[in-house]
Amino acid sequence: MIRGRLAPSPTGAQHVGNARTYLVAWLLARQAGGDVVLRIEDIDSPRVKTGAAAQALEDLRWLGLDWDGVPLVQTQRRAVYADALEELKRCELVYPCTCTRGDIAAAASAPHAEHEGPVYPGTCASRRATDTIEGPFAWRFRVSHSPPFVDLVRGPTAIDLHNVGGDFVVAKSDGTPAYQLAVVVDDAAQGITQVIRGDDLVPSTPRQLLLFEALKLTPPRYGHLPLVVGPDGRRLAKRHGDTRLATLRAAGILPEALVGLLAWSCGWQSTPLPRQSHTLLTVASLETIPPEPFQFCEKMLSQNL
Repeated sequence: MIRGRLAPSPTGAQHVGNARTYLVAWLLARQAGGDVVLRIEDIDSPRVKTGAAAQALEDLRWLGLDWDGVPLVQTQRRAVYADALEELKRCELVYPCTCTRGDIAAAASAPHAEHEGPVYPGTCASRRATDTIEGPFAWRFRVSHSPPFVDLVRGPTAIDLHNVGGDFVVAKSDGTPAYQLAVVVDDAAQGITQVIRGDDLVPSTPRQLLLFEALKLTPPRYGHLPLVVGPDGRRLAKRHGDTRLATLRAAGILPEALVGLLAWSCGWQSTPLPRQSHTLLTVASLETIPPEPFQFCEKMLSQNL
């Protein structure tokens, strides 16, 4: 049975791009009679915005999306992540790295494509997990190979991690997990079998597959959707106006208007007529989603009222 997830991060408000991903993930799981669980990915605590988690839940309900069971909250699971890190240390699959603090700080959040940065040169790779290090450091995972995978959207996919980032951060010196480690541990704990997310996270998949392998856990299948972008072809941001779901809701935009527009963007209907999410269960399909990013502008919604 398919078991999918909705995993908002309360480091900011949910926007139209998030809505499209959540809608597709929810529909594909529910369509197959599967479960959908909720996870609040709040380990990047310095960037978490007060009230953002509650607002994300309101956004999901506004879209007509529900979930099964009690939401999992990452900041309540530090001991579980610490155990996983200890296992990686025991197997000498990680090493202490004293390179840039920026790398350590950035690792708490999902590394979108434009933030991948240069390949790590292996400066600290000669160290062992048992080495004593003074001062702040990160734990880096040793990349031995780059697992290929069959993407539910893109088909057979291979990313050479030696050319994309290299050895990657999995935790800070105090044991606080980085995004890659926390997501793997949580997907396994929640029994996730299918992950639908944006294609800016494609390089994260072989990293997570390596961690699943190292921790002897069963990985889900992954599907990466083309992003929602602005008229300039760049990832949605403040420069494209206010595309936050809370703002649309406050402006009187009906959820059916947004859902209908997103369904049209996925090729599930010929026009962007308003629709309720559950009415798309009979038509939702990954096969019809165009391979190019969906260009969104605010006037699309005003035209769809």
